Amino acid sequence: MSTNINADLQRLVTIMNELREKCPWDKKQTIHTLRQQTIEETFELVDAITDTDWQGIKEELGDVLLHIIFYSKIGEEQQQFTLQEVIDGICEKLIARHPHIYGDVKVNNDEDVKRNWEQIKLKEGKSSLLSGVPKSLPAMVKAMRLQSKAKQVGFEWDTKEHVWEKIKEEEKELLEAIASKNQVDIEDEMGDLFFSIINYARFLNVDAENALELTNKKFIKRFTEMEARANADGKNLHDMTLEEMDMMWNTIKQQTKQD
Repeated sequence: MSTNINADLQRLVTIMNELREKCPWDKKQTIHTLRQQTIEETFELVDAITDTDWQGIKEELGDVLLHIIFYSKIGEEQQQFTLQEVIDGICEKLIARHPHIYGDVKVNNDEDVKRNWEQIKLKEGKSSLLSGVPKSLPAMVKAMRLQSKAKQVGFEWDTKEHVWEKIKEEEKELLEAIASKNQVDIEDEMGDLFFSIINYARFLNVDAENALELTNKKFIKRFTEMEARANADGKNLHDMTLEEMDMMWNTIKQQTKQD
């Protein structure tokens, strides 16, 4: 890391102070008006990570850092907290939650580390093991986080085979709900099936959210290529049969696999 990190950070703080004082847009912002932009910046960072776009990651990290500085500036104006307190707080938290580094606790692997982390959080006053999961997390990310936390107290299947059996059980219950034509039950059982599949992905060490996003990107790439090929042939997808589109899709699929 840069040996001038303190000076560089202070430069960013100074720019933020100047913008807050002189720029009409920056002067108007509150924690609430910044909220949506922070969400967008975070997802832009996630997109760059998914694409392994290092230049993009660097740029988006800068945007996220700016938001941290911005919130800290507003916090100081409201006499709630300062940037220094934010930094001190995370430093103390990291030290307290890593007693195997800064204390005499022994661990054997990363699972021991995560288990200790959750136990320490409970000692800090958390009412539940699950209380630290943000309510506004996307549902798939939240499911992964809930399952991971529950695992810390042993609420976990022993093997991936057991999880697969649970998937088949949930599939059967979904089909029964579909047969009953009860839309409430169908939605409920569909949710249970999703939850079990996400659990199975976790057992395979697969990030379910990232895996689905990669598939989304793959679908977009193949579908837009299908549109382009249809246009090149003087056709419109609306006028093509499903069989024609499926044949073109499979051709594109085979060619993209070879790329």
